Amino acid sequence: MTTEQVTGGTLQGRADARLNGIVERLEGFLSADPDLSFQAAAFQGGEPVLDVWGGPHLSEDSVMVPYSVTKNTIGVTVGLLVEQGVLDLDEPVAAYWPEFAQKGKARVTVRQLLSHQAGLPQATPALTWHELLDHHAAAERLAATTPFWHPGSSFGYHAITIGSLASELVFRVTGRTLHEVYDTEIRRPHDIDFFLGLPPEHDRRRVDTLPMIRPVSDSSTMYSSVLGPIVWNAAGPPVDLANDEVSWRFGHPAASGTGTARGLARLMASAVTGVEGAPALLSPDTVAAIGQQQVSGYDEVLGQPHRAHGIVFQKPTPSLHFGGPRAFGHDGAMGALACVDPDTGVAFAWTIARGPWPGGADPRALALARDLGTLLSS
Repeated sequence: MTTEQVTGGTLQGRADARLNGIVERLEGFLSADPDLSFQAAAFQGGEPVLDVWGGPHLSEDSVMVPYSVTKNTIGVTVGLLVEQGVLDLDEPVAAYWPEFAQKGKARVTVRQLLSHQAGLPQATPALTWHELLDHHAAAERLAATTPFWHPGSSFGYHAITIGSLASELVFRVTGRTLHEVYDTEIRRPHDIDFFLGLPPEHDRRRVDTLPMIRPVSDSSTMYSSVLGPIVWNAAGPPVDLANDEVSWRFGHPAASGTGTARGLARLMASAVTGVEGAPALLSPDTVAAIGQQQVSGYDEVLGQPHRAHGIVFQKPTPSLHFGGPRAFGHDGAMGALACVDPDTGVAFAWTIARGPWPGGADPRALALARDLGTLLSS
């Protein structure tokens, strides 16, 4: 496959000739909104087919925090440990992490823990950001917490804690932090421009994530749940996950990694198809195992009726329709998205400086992910 320079408009970068219609669509987005700034990247079968950017706030080289899109690093790292045979999804978590068995959690499996079923979206009492932005402190508190629901009876989005829980599990299995395993076995060998903890030499590239703007005409109310206020309110002084240095310098694997759309698309492609002739990180059996839907329905934390997860990853639903039934990935609170569809071989990522109200995956990104799969696999 070959890509060609994008010319004649405000969009910059390269795109496969088959994607002329996509390029025109992206140009239209920029023309319609002078404030819009995004990066979009895609691979098919491991070859780059789209790498573009535009708008006043982002350049080719800009790195930013895409919030929960960072969770894709957890999913791929866990997948690698499954691939290596050192982590079994059906083993009790306590087999690897004995202290986790406290407060009725002895039978919670790794599968349940990593698909938001463990009932630990927050600790009791609530975790502080100081604890969350630490490799072990939050996990220790969560291990000593009684679950909010009987594990396996329901599910609810462990928005930040899934990163702390998965990190401790990886540490107990490997003796290394999730950050270390990701960096040494995934990011560096595969030249992935996405970091858990931004190194100082890349500070010049970092840009802030800008706040959403609520339309004056919007009078809608957000979904709510009984658990929501408990989960979202960490104890102590607040932290801006995207823009406070204490957060992006640590790089919480659930929410504050830093990088480009190109890096995120390359991460997903490296895992499933391999990139530019290199073998895939994961075998088809492991891809199927981590991408398989584990839960679907009402989310006890978000209060939303149509949510679905694989192992860490989100699965497509009517409200988060980014691919076919075997696709998986993750969106972010402020509009970003990264996903891959094993059936089409297309990996896609979208980062955006100011996401559209009311948050979650930008609808433009969802449509692009679907349409790329259709165009490139036909």
